[in-house]
This record gives sequence, structure tokens and C-alpha cells, in this order.
Amino acid sequence: LPGNRALTTFGPVMEPVTTLRPGLRRVVAPNPSMMTGPGTNTYLFGHDKVAVLDPGPVIDSHIDTIIETAAAPIGWVLVTHTHPDHSPAASVLAEITGAELVGMPAPEGPHQDATFTPQRSLEDTEEFETGEFVLEAIHTPGHASNHICFLHAESNWLFTGDHVIDGSTVVIDPPDGNMKQYIDSLRRVKQLEVDALAPGHGEIINDPARVVDWIIGHRLGREAKVVAALKQNPRLSTYDLVPHVYKDVDKRLYGWAERSLLAHLLKLKEEGRAGQAGGLWTALRE
Repeated sequence: LPGNRALTTFGPVMEPVTTLRPGLRRVVAPNPSMMTGPGTNTYLFGHDKVAVLDPGPVIDSHIDTIIETAAAPIGWVLVTHTHPDHSPAASVLAEITGAELVGMPAPEGPHQDATFTPQRSLEDTEEFETGEFVLEAIHTPGHASNHICFLHAESNWLFTGDHVIDGSTVVIDPPDGNMKQYIDSLRRVKQLEVDALAPGHGEIINDPARVVDWIIGHRLGREAKVVAALKQNPRLSTYDLVPHVYKDVDKRLYGWAERSLLAHLLKLKEEGRAGQAGGLWTALRE
């Protein structure tokens, strides 16, 4: 699916329903793939009145499992962003339960879930508070312009959607995806000094600083490969640059790799380090 864009293979099978800590449960959607890893993680907060984060794609069995696992009224459905493996079930679940939809509206674009129209639109640093828990919205554009991470005050865990996932990196797909914003958002996440990251795919990440540093280093390392490829092969299209920059990536993923390559090039262009003419790219300065 284009919604999640993780450069990874399926990864280990995860338990479909897990209690992570008191008042916090995870339900894994049955949508494993090369792009979604083991499947989309749906998180449930609270017991008396439940908030559901990222209910995933519209899969009837998954929606049923969410409702059964909640075992209480579902008052809110929140989403980290509106890619098709994270938010389409939100409006369906809200219709069934009467829950309030919470998040940022979907931007224009072919890979956005236009069915998600929040009744409550969150702003950066705005707190979502119930009698059982507090979630702070952290706007983290980059993978998606409307991407929000949620800081769970009681645990000091950050629920990262696709901003940080377990075991891999994500594709940054222009024009909605933006590499400079993505790296800036990663640095902001590190500054939060959270105890763990709860990703949209894969297991809980207990060493946040190391993982975030690795992702930033990986991105800047890939950027260096882009610059080197431009110098050695001036005036190439993004399609022709991919084999030079992504030699370590499965060729089946070259289509998505080309999208991240374009994001790197646009960042370099913004910084005055690369130029484009007639769809062909050239290095300008260091």
C-alpha cells in the first residue's frame, strides 16, 4: 500500500492483541505486507471510556476486534495521519460507536484518506485530556504534512505513527512528504527525551535516542550518496539516479525509492546544493 511506505519486509509475527501497560492495549491489524511490516498497530487508551489511535484500513474483523478489546464505550478515534493503512477505519468505527474523530484534516493528494474529517482538529502541543489519560499532540511533518505523534503523559511514551517505525525507515513522498521537515521533526522527537516509542508498525522501541540518531544518520548518509551520484553522473533523471543511490535496496522497491530520492533532491535544491533543468539533476556546490 502507498500509505505506509516502509522499506522493509514483513518482519516477525506479532500478537494480535497485547496489553502493554495498565490502560494501554495494542491491536495489530491483519494487513501485513512489504510496506506495512507485521501490520498496522492500533492503540487503545483507557478502560472506562476508550480512545482508539489509528484504527487502520477498513477490515471488518479488525474493527470487530477493536470493539471487543475495548470492552467499554469508545469515545474518541484519533489518527496520526491520513494514509490508507492508518485512518480509513476511523469514520466507520465512529459511525458504529458514536465516537468523536480527532486529528488533522487530510491534505490534497492521491494517497490520502479523504473520508477522514475530524470533528476536533488538533494543533501542535495541544493536549487531549480525559479523566484517565492525557495525550499531547506533537506535529511532526515530513512523512506526511498532517502527521501527529502523541505523547502519553502517564508513560512518557511517544506514539509515532509512521514518523518512526520498528526496524526500518519510511519513504518520504513529495509533494506532501518533505525530507527537510522530516529530519527536523526527528530532531524534535529526540529533544522530547521520551522513555519509549510506540510505532505504527512493529514493536515498542525502548532506546529512542539511539534509534532516532540512526534514522537521521541513515538519511544524511543517503543524502551524501545522492550528492556523490550527482557529481559522478550529472544531468540524470530521478529514475536513472536510483540504481546509483539505492544499490543496497531490493529492486522491487525502486519505485518507492525514487520518491525518497526526489525528496532528497528537493532538499538539496532548497539548500542551493542541486539544480534541475528539463527533469535532469546536477550538483551545484558543497
